[in-house]
Amino acid sequence: MLASDVYISESRFVVRSPEKPARSGLGMLLSTAGFSNASEEVRAAQGFIESRDALSSLERDALARKAWGNDHISLFNRFDPIGIAGSFEELYLYYSGKVGAEYDTETGITTLTVRAFSPQDAQAINRRLLEGAEALVNRLNQRGQSDLVRYAEGEVEDARIQARNAALALASYRNQSGVLDPERQGTVQLQMVSKLQDELIGARMQLLQLSEAAAQNPQIPLLKIRIAGLRKAIDEQIGQVAGNSKSLSATAVQYQRLQLQREYSDRRLAAALAALQDARNEARRQSAYVERVAQPSLPDAAMEPRRIRGFLATLTVGLVAWGILSMLLAGVREHKG
Repeated sequence: MLASDVYISESRFVVRSPEKPARSGLGMLLSTAGFSNASEEVRAAQGFIESRDALSSLERDALARKAWGNDHISLFNRFDPIGIAGSFEELYLYYSGKVGAEYDTETGITTLTVRAFSPQDAQAINRRLLEGAEALVNRLNQRGQSDLVRYAEGEVEDARIQARNAALALASYRNQSGVLDPERQGTVQLQMVSKLQDELIGARMQLLQLSEAAAQNPQIPLLKIRIAGLRKAIDEQIGQVAGNSKSLSATAVQYQRLQLQREYSDRRLAAALAALQDARNEARRQSAYVERVAQPSLPDAAMEPRRIRGFLATLTVGLVAWGILSMLLAGVREHKG
């Protein structure tokens, strides 16, 4: 009957996170677009409300001590009524009994309740705790977004360095070997060899004809010189294609390795750039946020203590205890008699 009136302020909120369809790269394996409950952020918000950090946010201007420890509150309900237990840890134990956050797994709604000894204090504490939970979710959001984008940017930078090194290695090898593309150059030289062989065959046929028709023809020595020159030119062209350490066939292996490395680096860079764009889109789309279902209420009547119920419960328990004790005393007297 001496306890102070307790006013209860209640607010409700959900933490939402927009989903998106499945995408390549860093896209999540989600099947449909819409909204989902961000359970991790909900648990984080609930944990913040029940933590010492939340109490510290109330104590920036001593809101908690003013609301729960002022002289207008009954000694039976006041925090530190006699002034000997005013530490922060004692206040946190008191706070744990006045503030609660319950999460409904079916609806995804978190209900925040605050008990204080005036409607304004209850609403003010509720509002500040709700703002702190929203700020925490936003910080988690920004941290996740920045980590995602920063990782993708790091991958892009690594891919750019690898692509640049591969291009420089290929260019350096071309300068050292004097070869731009062994396959294309080899094709050109083989075509030249084919033409020289055709000329060689024609010169041999002409020499054979002149030798049989006119063995003393003065063109025969010239044809022999031309045939010898064609043979030498053919041997030189074939030697450039294959046959020594500087031939195109010898340089083709190293060239192909460097070319494959460059192509791989270019593909990796393209994939990293696409992943970076996906990461930026992901950071914009996967933003969890607090949506208030019910604002912190301003109670217009005290809900606690329930004096009549408490009085009747005490009376009932007292009568039962008195009855049991009377029976025990009667049994003791009868036993002694």
